[in-house]
Amino acid sequence: MLSTAVAAIALPNASAAPTLLSQGKPTTASSTENAGTPATAATDGNTGTRWASAFSDPQWIQVDLGAPATLSQVVLNWEAASGKAFQIQVSNDAATWTPVYTTTTGAGGTQTLNVSGTGRYVRMYGTQRNTAYGYSLWEFQVFGEVSPTGQTCGPANRAVTRPTTASSTENAGTPATAATDGNTGTRWSSAASVPQWITVDLGASYQVCRVVLRWEAAYANAFQLQVSNDNAAWTQVYATTTGTGGVQTLDVTGTGRYVRVNATAKATQWGVSLWEFEVYVLGGGSTPPSSSPPVSSGPVEPTDPKNPNFGPNVSVYDPSQQAAAQARLNQIFAGQETNQFGTERYAVLFKPGNHTIDANIGFYTQVAGLGFSPDDTNINGHVRAEATWFGGNATQNFWRGAENLSVTLPNTGSGVQVERWAVSQAVQYRRMHLRGANNEIQLWNGGDGWSSGGLMADTKVDGRVVSGSQQQWYTRNSELGSWAGSVWNMVFQGVQGAPPPNFPNPSHTVINTTPLQREKPFLYLDGTGTYRVFVPALQANTTGTSWYGKTPAGSSISLDQFFLVRPGHTAAQINAALAAGRHLLVTPGVYHLNQPLQVNNPNTIILGLGLATFVPDGGVTAIKVADVDGVKLAGILIDAGTVNSPTLVELGPAGSSASHAANPTSLHDVYFRIGGAHVGNATVSLQVNSSNVIGDHMWIWRADHGNAGTYGWTVSTGQNGMVVNGNNVTMYGLFVEHYQQYQVIWNGNGGRTYFFQNEMPYDPPNQAAWMNGSTRGWAAYKVADTVNTHEAWGLGSYCYFNVNPAVVGERSFETPVKSGIAFHNMVSVSLGGVGTINHVINNTAGPANTANQIIYVTSGP
Repeated sequence: MLSTAVAAIALPNASAAPTLLSQGKPTTASSTENAGTPATAATDGNTGTRWASAFSDPQWIQVDLGAPATLSQVVLNWEAASGKAFQIQVSNDAATWTPVYTTTTGAGGTQTLNVSGTGRYVRMYGTQRNTAYGYSLWEFQVFGEVSPTGQTCGPANRAVTRPTTASSTENAGTPATAATDGNTGTRWSSAASVPQWITVDLGASYQVCRVVLRWEAAYANAFQLQVSNDNAAWTQVYATTTGTGGVQTLDVTGTGRYVRVNATAKATQWGVSLWEFEVYVLGGGSTPPSSSPPVSSGPVEPTDPKNPNFGPNVSVYDPSQQAAAQARLNQIFAGQETNQFGTERYAVLFKPGNHTIDANIGFYTQVAGLGFSPDDTNINGHVRAEATWFGGNATQNFWRGAENLSVTLPNTGSGVQVERWAVSQAVQYRRMHLRGANNEIQLWNGGDGWSSGGLMADTKVDGRVVSGSQQQWYTRNSELGSWAGSVWNMVFQGVQGAPPPNFPNPSHTVINTTPLQREKPFLYLDGTGTYRVFVPALQANTTGTSWYGKTPAGSSISLDQFFLVRPGHTAAQINAALAAGRHLLVTPGVYHLNQPLQVNNPNTIILGLGLATFVPDGGVTAIKVADVDGVKLAGILIDAGTVNSPTLVELGPAGSSASHAANPTSLHDVYFRIGGAHVGNATVSLQVNSSNVIGDHMWIWRADHGNAGTYGWTVSTGQNGMVVNGNNVTMYGLFVEHYQQYQVIWNGNGGRTYFFQNEMPYDPPNQAAWMNGSTRGWAAYKVADTVNTHEAWGLGSYCYFNVNPAVVGERSFETPVKSGIAFHNMVSVSLGGVGTINHVINNTAGPANTANQIIYVTSGP
């Protein structure tokens, strides 16, 4: 069948081979026979799925190509229920249609139709069926070439989160930026006089084609829309003296970097006020200059925010699909329970409502709710992680997560109900609500086995948290009924219901507030059925959750401003989307990159689902972020390639010096791996050159175990886990393990770390192989001698030199002794007494060895 299909699309005398344009594009139909035969099944590239209509005439199916295209061929692969009389029609607006093919004698089967026409939308319009059933297509394929002049207006609002200024503001609660934050619940309001203006900087010159003004009651009845390339000389592209307020959608023509609303008369006694000021441009527009310009791969695929193509590894369920959801969860867990180093990736998402399920979460699986609040999506049952596969030992339960859900445990009538969350690194329990004041969540197997670290953030637990054998744990901005348990290093920050601080007995470090934080962006469904991403605002001096009993602060962005990265997409395609100003929603999969993903636009979001994984090939850096404001990286795993990369992620180029204090870049649940799944090599995993960066839970790991032949001292190499060159960088929940030199090097001033967990490399073959000059080994955490200000709380470093137990690490933490540098609550541990750490900080305390395996220091240096 494949060879036949390929032969069928060959066109003689064509100047270029036609391209399949329809696959994976937004597809709609007049009707569907049932939920198992949606319109999208005809454009998914799978000849085992189909669209089927209702049993009546007429019926149609149409595909949005995203931009006008010159068409050459349409292939209809009919199921038995075929069309006898139908047309192939094209349109540029999905309203006015032109036929390019007509028949009244369609015979079904596979029809290859040569056509000639231009349009963005293509549809099959059926007027007579060959059977008593409806119309049914295995595949609806459209071939052609994108018209070089086929640029359309939109779909992305280029103004959202761009720098915005105004002539005045009514008060501090109505700033200019509120009109471009993507949130229709916030607004800009001016002083009560005219003229007034508001200007947005798009970051580069674009052909502006549409402006949408969403006025508050205080609107302008006379105003101009103006564009400029220098924010000084303005060109008018629209003017009115009869403005009506409300929502005004204005089609315009003009080119500029800056767009301004200049109000000259107002309709009320107040000033002028906009809920939102939206700007749309032709096609991809021009791209801001880049030191490494991405390779274009053609037009950027649009995203339908109400019917997004999440690809094959995302499953979405509403409350009516309980049986299907449970079957899918069981299927995924059966494959992922022990699949520690496989390539499969999954996300299971639940729409708002009540679901009765038991979600047992295995490797590379994310389970999440799609409500705006965790309480919008309630699971009657469990959302759990067990260690049964490893004999109850949870020290290898990595790479999974539960987010944005409320959980009501089943009432068995036996008193306290238990949720099990037996996990270690790279596992987030975030934005969750475990209901029931008499219930508890156990962070271990509950009777045997070890567990080794994790994160609980922005979470409410009505009852008790029992840490059990957890060696270390970081809890931030949460609300707990109570907490029980401690081993070596338990840190609580901004937590209501935290235990009393009593380090080291028990080892509870308590910091009352979180000084500066932005919570992780998340995907949700709004009341209209539109998928959106909520971007929490930067917050200072916080305690408790961001959502319980309050409205989260932040902005909301429609999914049509995101490029949905799916398996098969290339680095060039992803870079084209980034250059066009799109955010990225990375669906579960493993993506090999032959060029860095170049993030040049401020406020860009890269949000991964289901532990989406990037593998840089050929020694490239996976992600390079320019020295710009407000980039958010979240929910991704960076897995080093076989050829050594100098860095895996770079935040800002070398020498970055701009301040981003008002809008820092942030990383949330971002994980790094060298070796384990395959041979991997990288000199530095994360290099932070920009200032004011926030890290919110990261595991940076050089493998100590994995698939055969993928780990070892000379097999998978990594020099440093993280190098910080920027100033005023803050890390919350930082896990860095097994690198061959300093695990962390901090060269910038003003750095802060809240919770640090480390294991030194297991595998130095002998002392001579692991020497820093004349010093035995390398410290886990090194503050450079040039640094004057630095502070850290709750730090643990462990050794387990199992290849050669005679190896010694001289110290865990190394720092200059200066008045502006302070470390609080540290521990060094010789795990099982296998190896020695001679001192905790500089030359203070120790050794941790076979005789004394745990050494605490409360302050230093």
